[in-house]
Amino acid sequence: LLGARLVNAYIWNVLIVTLSFAASGFMDVYAKVSKQSTAGVPGKMQNFVEVLVEFVDNSVKDAFHGPRGFVAPLALTVFFWVFLWNLLDLIPVDLFPWLASKMGIEYLRIVPSADPNATFGLSLSVLALIIIYSFKGKGAGGFLKELLFHPFGKFPLLVPFNILLNIIEMIAKPVSLALRLFGNLYAAEMIFILIAMLPFWAQWIPGTAWAIFHILVIPLQAFIFMTLTIVYLSLAYEEH
Repeated sequence: LLGARLVNAYIWNVLIVTLSFAASGFMDVYAKVSKQSTAGVPGKMQNFVEVLVEFVDNSVKDAFHGPRGFVAPLALTVFFWVFLWNLLDLIPVDLFPWLASKMGIEYLRIVPSADPNATFGLSLSVLALIIIYSFKGKGAGGFLKELLFHPFGKFPLLVPFNILLNIIEMIAKPVSLALRLFGNLYAAEMIFILIAMLPFWAQWIPGTAWAIFHILVIPLQAFIFMTLTIVYLSLAYEEH
């Protein structure tokens, strides 16, 4: 058990280092663009960044009707964090395990979104924000009122059913967020592993085809996670 924990610690250290490089690269690009931004004719990179920021901001405007000072940056962070997680799946599937084996680590997978621990960690953070925004938008009284009397109304005998259904609904949100992201990326990683088991000369066609298809999956899953986060916060903030 101790050995397994030590290996787990090594694996997460490698994951943290890998993600740190990816995240620092992303932040460096945005910091450089913000410093060099101009009100005149923008460059290509500034155009690209502005399009992404505007896209996320419009998504928040359409779904969340409360104060967006925190939600919009949160949505942008969630999108790019999940995007960077997924992007690691395009690295040759046996490269990092091979490098890790040279350091004495026998088992390694570098794609965080293919591990339920990572996806549940992110979705539980969203759950905490859902509860916070429920209190922020409705107050303690409004939150308890919805918990006790939604959806069957103020019938005393139905209050336990209201509480049960609301608890199930609250739990289902982070579970669905986590499992959807995990399932899609785990399946994609398994297909990459199966392709990697083919002879070297036979990997190119299926590997290239799956990588091209996966390029569409990477931003799509990040967009879905971001959009559902915004929608869940909107549902929590507004009274029904």
